[in-house]
Amino acid sequence: MLVDICVCTFRRRHIVRTLASLQALVVPPEVTLRILVADNDETDAARALIETQPGETPVGYIHAPSRNISIARNACLEASDADWVAFIDDDELAEPDWLQLLIAEAQASGADAVFGPARAIYSAAAPAWMVAQDYHSNLPETRGGEVLTGHTCNALLRWADSPWYLERFDLSRGQTGGEDTEFFFRLHRLGARYAVAWEATVYEEVAPARLTYDWLRTRKYRSGQSYAVSATSTGAKLKLGTLAALKATLSSAMALVHMFNTDRRMFWRLRAALHRGVVAGCLSLKEGAHYGD
Repeated sequence: MLVDICVCTFRRRHIVRTLASLQALVVPPEVTLRILVADNDETDAARALIETQPGETPVGYIHAPSRNISIARNACLEASDADWVAFIDDDELAEPDWLQLLIAEAQASGADAVFGPARAIYSAAAPAWMVAQDYHSNLPETRGGEVLTGHTCNALLRWADSPWYLERFDLSRGQTGGEDTEFFFRLHRLGARYAVAWEATVYEEVAPARLTYDWLRTRKYRSGQSYAVSATSTGAKLKLGTLAALKATLSSAMALVHMFNTDRRMFWRLRAALHRGVVAGCLSLKEGAHYGD
């Protein structure tokens, strides 16, 4: 069983720590493991840094310019002929049993992809309301008991000889975000079935620039825009957009009701931002470019 771990990077020194955590993984005896790093920078200045990291697992460097995360993700897929591909971000750290648990869930469930949680690590500077609601953790979601999409921050996907072997991440979403949400929605429509391995955990230290309400509001809005791709027909978009508009209005009203309770007020304000994003996505409004700044 050949597994390629795909990591996309862009001018982030933390990649050294990410690779160290991947080199420390417990690898099942039946698994041959490789690491593929796609560098999305204009130059290959990070090549030497990545190729010289110690460890027994081979690391392949791929120069995949520039400033479009979908280009980097697709470069990893193009380079892989593995039975399975795993995804982790370059600002995350994997637990030693991370890959082992993802594989075990895939084998037990028969799923074509397995997603795990990305848990946020907050500094002492983080606002109490933000930590209480754990807004920065990225957790798999189920709808009606079924997993319909997922994120590349923590995933394992059946690859070689799969019906979606030629599918790629949408380049038009490579600077706006949501390319992974759309990708996994698309694979689900092609027949891929998903599962969750709740114990297969990766961790991410929350950067100081992300410890603001404005950053979270933008993230929630973009998440709503990304989720709107689940509606593939005009009728479905109309239904989803109308419902989201009602939810946005209700959430804004609830924020006013809880105006003197910081935790609840922020919760409802961010819910409103999420639903407004869904409306924007259903209306195909232009998405802002955030990646590569």
